[in-house]
Amino acid sequence: MDSYAATLARMPDLREAIEQHPERYRVLTGERPTGRLHLGHYFGTIRERVRLQDVGVETFVILADYQVITDRDSAGDVRSAVYGAILDYLAAGLDPTSTTIFTHSAVPALNQLLVPFLSLVSEAELHRNPTVKSELAASGRTLSGLLLTYPAHQAADILFCKGNLVPVGKDNLPHVEMTRTIARRFNERYGLVFPEPAALVTETPELPGLDGRKMSKSYGNAIALGMSADETAEAIRRAPTDSERVITYDPTNRPGVSGLLATAAVVLDRTPEEIANEVGGAGAGALKRLTTEAVNEFLADHRARRAALTVADAAAVLREGNARAQSIANDTLDEVRTAMGMTY
Repeated sequence: MDSYAATLARMPDLREAIEQHPERYRVLTGERPTGRLHLGHYFGTIRERVRLQDVGVETFVILADYQVITDRDSAGDVRSAVYGAILDYLAAGLDPTSTTIFTHSAVPALNQLLVPFLSLVSEAELHRNPTVKSELAASGRTLSGLLLTYPAHQAADILFCKGNLVPVGKDNLPHVEMTRTIARRFNERYGLVFPEPAALVTETPELPGLDGRKMSKSYGNAIALGMSADETAEAIRRAPTDSERVITYDPTNRPGVSGLLATAAVVLDRTPEEIANEVGGAGAGALKRLTTEAVNEFLADHRARRAALTVADAAAVLREGNARAQSIANDTLDEVRTAMGMTY
């Protein structure tokens, strides 16, 4: 496995190659639909997907509904989460004529790839995956078969469409390495079928939640893209701060104040330190007003576009995306069966 430094060193050349020949790349990306998408999703992944789509890279976005139950007893209101995510995708600029949006559960042929893929990895390799270890520790539950096989399932997500480019942050690089390993082992054992995808390390800002902790739907510290302006104002009003009047950026000692500063800074394209200096001794109330105005102004156009869409629009996009993904997955599964000598 390459070092993180070696991977980063390749990024300028990879980005230049994408810009020059976007038609050579097929991207697979996505998330688990466990709740409403928030500002962290927008700055972390969604705007990069729009950028890749707009330069001409064929893009697939998976809403991994089966993976919702890796660390919980039920899927909850996954239907609403899926449709809400699609509305946010469309409002942010993803174009369903260029980007295929689909769900795990609607593409049986993709999930069937998991069976041969599991024969290509060892239990020890699955246990070593950082996401498996971290999700297990966070859940406080026993290790399920679904969580243990999560890396192989992600490989199926990427390889069903022969994706050769995967935008990831540092923490998800091991998933791409596992996918490359599975692709390579399959090709060596049965013949050339799959590409070995490259990781595109995204320049993702570390956007904390309103309380300074990691922005998370489960913590209730996120500004959802689908919030109204009033809901946003109320969420920011409730954000914890401290009794010091002079505003400074100090994530360790002043997490609440620093979370607000980071939020204002990312939507204003400034640094938290600049915002802190601007607010100065005006106190937390002034900081909250500034943050509220900045976020609401930033999201105004997104909200207007989202309000013009309906759940029926999202459902139509998903039907088309699922049908296309299933067609591609069927073709890939046929290639896999042929390579393995399992055509009858």
